[in-house]
Amino acid sequence: MWKLALLLYPAVATTVAINLYMAALMLRALGWMPLSPVAALLWSVPLGIPATWLAGRWLRHLLDEAAT
Repeated sequence: MWKLALLLYPAVATTVAINLYMAALMLRALGWMPLSPVAALLWSVPLGIPATWLAGRWLRHLLDEAAT
C-alpha cells in the first residue's frame, strides 16, 4: 500500500494545491485574504498526505473489485 501512496503523492498533492488556490480565489470575492500560488503549494505538502491516503484506499478498493 505504501508503494501506491508514493506513486500517487505527487499527483494528489498537486491536485490539492490547485483546489486550494481555486478555493482561495472564490473566497476572495467574499472578502477573504488572497492565497498566493506558492502558499497553496506549501499548504498542499502536509494536506496531500491524508488526501493521498484516501485516494490510495479508493484505488485499492477499485483494484480489489476488479480482481473479483
